[in-house]
Amino acid sequence: MSRKQDHLYTEFDFTLPRGLIDSQNRVHRHGKMRLATAKDEILVQKERKVQETPAYGALVMLSRVITRLGSFNTVSPDILEGLLLHDIAYLREFYNRINQQGNTHIPAQCPHCKTQFSVELELAEKS
Repeated sequence: MSRKQDHLYTEFDFTLPRGLIDSQNRVHRHGKMRLATAKDEILVQKERKVQETPAYGALVMLSRVITRLGSFNTVSPDILEGLLLHDIAYLREFYNRINQQGNTHIPAQCPHCKTQFSVELELAEKS
């Protein structure tokens, strides 16, 4: 008798569409993002910069849940300030997908045969 296994994935790989260019002109596109916790939400609201400029909250939250970006093992809001808006939009969508659905799949349906399937959120080219 086979037993159905449940897996809870708490960390997800991502690839930025453009990538972060550091001071040595290296491009950092691949990273990992973990699921957010209630503590993350609370600590973001306590940040002085977020209280002064609420829009900064997105960068603070992303910096808390991104566990790696290229060769950066810690990611600060200051590092994320260097990202292009295209990459920030991607990270926000990726964050919403994994925290609301628990995966990066989007439901889809074939327009011809009406078969339903899912595709993975992939805004960046695979390298």
